[in-house]
Amino acid sequence: MQIFSTFEHSSFLELAIASLEERGVHSYDIFAVPLNTRKRERKIFDTIHYADGLSLVDLAMGLATALSVIGASIGFKLAWGPIYWGLIGAATGFIIGLGIKWGYFKLFKGSKGGSSSKPTEVILIIDCSEKIAEQVEQILWDHLALGVAVINGEENKKDSP
Repeated sequence: MQIFSTFEHSSFLELAIASLEERGVHSYDIFAVPLNTRKRERKIFDTIHYADGLSLVDLAMGLATALSVIGASIGFKLAWGPIYWGLIGAATGFIIGLGIKWGYFKLFKGSKGGSSSKPTEVILIIDCSEKIAEQVEQILWDHLALGVAVINGEENKKDSP
């Protein structure tokens, strides 16, 4: 029987492996594969086909809204009127917000080398007997596995010619 699980690369993975060895799973029946992380730098601007969850325009839109309301309110007393001053305030707020977010990502996020702050994941493959498979699965869940899959190898052998 094979049990597949994924873990974040942390001390919980080491504790899970130690607990499995204490329960009678041999070290040669445990196979751990660390996954590689992204090496290239993240893109600042998202496209319609690719978005990585980082946004530059959220602060820009908020400041554009706030400054357009303030500009339109003050514009009633100024020469060009509330519409022009609202548009001027919106453009100014958008540029300021975009500059702040862009500077933040360049200064603070760029120092990490463009990689995600999330730790790498490890795939853990365990060969074990059917008798202890339920215990092994419970040990993996107790040590904060991200996901667990149990594959019964005997069923697959019966189906094949």
